[in-house]
Amino acid sequence: MQNVKVIIWGIGAMGSGIAKMLLKKKGVDIVGAIDIGDKLGKSMYDVIGVERGDRQDVIIGTPEEVITEKCADVCLCLTDSFTRKGFDKYKFALEKKINVITSAEQMAYPQAQEPELAKQLDEIARENGVSIIGTGINPGLIMDLLVIVMTGCCEDVESILSRRINSLSPFGPTVMEEQGIGLSVDDFNKRVEEGTMAGHVGFHESIHMIADAIGWETEKVTQSMEPIVTDVDRKAPYGGAKAGDVAGVAMKGFGYVDGEVKIEMDHPQQIEPEQVGVQTGDYVIIKGTPNVNMVNSPEVPGGIGTIAMCVNTIPQIINAKPGLHTMITIPVPRAIMGDMRKMIDPECKIVQ
Repeated sequence: MQNVKVIIWGIGAMGSGIAKMLLKKKGVDIVGAIDIGDKLGKSMYDVIGVERGDRQDVIIGTPEEVITEKCADVCLCLTDSFTRKGFDKYKFALEKKINVITSAEQMAYPQAQEPELAKQLDEIARENGVSIIGTGINPGLIMDLLVIVMTGCCEDVESILSRRINSLSPFGPTVMEEQGIGLSVDDFNKRVEEGTMAGHVGFHESIHMIADAIGWETEKVTQSMEPIVTDVDRKAPYGGAKAGDVAGVAMKGFGYVDGEVKIEMDHPQQIEPEQVGVQTGDYVIIKGTPNVNMVNSPEVPGGIGTIAMCVNTIPQIINAKPGLHTMITIPVPRAIMGDMRKMIDPECKIVQ
């Protein structure tokens, strides 16, 4: 079997990290890279700061230049947070008969907020014999899949609290903008009132994924958003905040079942939390039979966590039946410590 062939769409913070991780793995080749602006025409290796060695060069190009029919097994799309914004990119790759993995938060469970687009993507993927999935650290693992796994030891579940206290520092400019990093409090509040402050994207997706997985019917999802104001200057690789400005967002999400809040999400996130003595961590608290109180502290870092989830999902989406998938319709991803080709089902839809 030939090496698994991968295209990376978006050579930013996450895309560069994924490229570096893939270059350390056996049985996989990066055969294409896509971006815009001044990265076009440059060697991917120069952009990510890695020696090419004896590898074939990968020149960053446009989608039309890079993606041809069946030229790769998987396209990793790392450009958008919202299903609607990324839809045309996914469609383009799927129609070239290439599987897609995206880090777009809404794509972790697009049927939650974009059911029509989810249906279209499922149909497009099936028609072309390939699969598509959205994943990452959150949503994708910590506040949904991990919660679902922990319910596996329960006879019954009364309520669920998922809490993630994390650092935003590893993420790129898109996330900094979505979280309002560096804004004044007044500007932050204005954007909240206008509905233009994204904050954490994924509560609807995580809540619906959990509820559907265990058989609850979600009646509605609500969320709240408050600025985390810093009293010291903070600087992360892709954003910063001066004292008195916004360094993060404290968000909560609530999933209602039978008129009650059954699923609660608590997610304060900010750049450089250690500067102000904030201890990060991940928590799963389930009230049921038995109770579950899982604590992981400090947090699983969001940057490497998202990168690894995307890479480690490659065999799973290649092996999956055609269509739209979520983290509850594929086997749980796991670290790839050997040759990636050995994790591929020889009967599946891989480029030969």
